[in-house]
Amino acid sequence: MRVNKLTIAALAVVAGLSLTACQNDDDAAATGQSDSPASSSSSSSSSSSGGSDSDGSAQGTAEDSAGESSGQEQSATGKCRTDELEVTAQDNTIDGDEDNTVAVTFTNGGGRDCSIAGFAGVDLKTNSGTVSAERTGEPAPATVLKDGKSVSFFISYPANDTGGSGVRITGLVVTPPNETKSVTLDWPGAASLPVTDGSGTPVKVGPIGSAGQGD
Repeated sequence: MRVNKLTIAALAVVAGLSLTACQNDDDAAATGQSDSPASSSSSSSSSSSGGSDSDGSAQGTAEDSAGESSGQEQSATGKCRTDELEVTAQDNTIDGDEDNTVAVTFTNGGGRDCSIAGFAGVDLKTNSGTVSAERTGEPAPATVLKDGKSVSFFISYPANDTGGSGVRITGLVVTPPNETKSVTLDWPGAASLPVTDGSGTPVKVGPIGSAGQGD
C-alpha cells in the first residue's frame, strides 16, 4: 500500500507540473496574439506615414520642376530674324591700321527682344564675282538684343595699294547668324580690293559684337 501511495503521489505531482506548463504556454500564446495585431498595426501605420511623406516630396519636386521649366521658357529668347533687323554698313577705317574696316550694324526693330550670336555671312559683290569673307575665329558669345537696340561687327579687307584698278567692289551681301535670308547693301568702303593669287580670301569678318554695341 505504501508503494501505491508513493506512486499516486508522484503521478499527482507530475500532472500538476504538466498542467502548470500548459497554462503558461497558453498565457504566452494569448499574450503573443494580443501583441501581434498591435505590432502589425504599428508597422502598417509607419508604412502609411512613409508613403504620405514620399508622395508629398514627389509632388513638391514635380511642382518645383514645372515651375523652373515654366520660368526657363518665359525667360528664353528667340533668335533674331532677318525681317526683324535693320541692317546698315559704314566705313570704319582708322588711319594707321594695316587693313581697312567696314562696320555692319544690326538694329532690332521686331518689337521683341531676340538672341543673336556667332558670325554673320558676308559676301562682297565684285566685277570678278563674289568674294566670301572668312571668319576670324574669335569667341562669339550670345547677345540678347533688346528691342530698339543695336549690335555691330566688323569686316576687314586689305587696301589696294598696288597702283592698279584691282577688283572693283559693287555691293555687300549680309546674312544674319543662323538665317538664310540675306540683305544687300551698298558698299561703303574703299572702291577696290588688290588682286590676289587666288590662294585665299583677303576679306575677314569678326563675330557679332566685335565692333561694339550701340544704344
